[in-house]
Amino acid sequence: MVTGLVLVRLAAGREKTTLAKIKDTKGVSHVCAVFGRWDLVVDIEAEDLPTMTHVVVGRIRAIPGVFSTETLVTTAI
Repeated sequence: MVTGLVLVRLAAGREKTTLAKIKDTKGVSHVCAVFGRWDLVVDIEAEDLPTMTHVVVGRIRAIPGVFSTETLVTTAI
């Protein structure tokens, strides 16, 4: 199992519908709204890195209203 955090910047005026679609995305386990350079922090879970790539690129970035993303792959310490 691979987990990660996706920092998401949303397009102005589409926040509500974009947030709802992100929450419904398979692989997304939790979403938090934040203040600052990013609008959302999205927790994701996947079987492996290629699947995580598909969740981020194929699903989250494909949602209208997602302006940009940055993905942080998490690790146990």
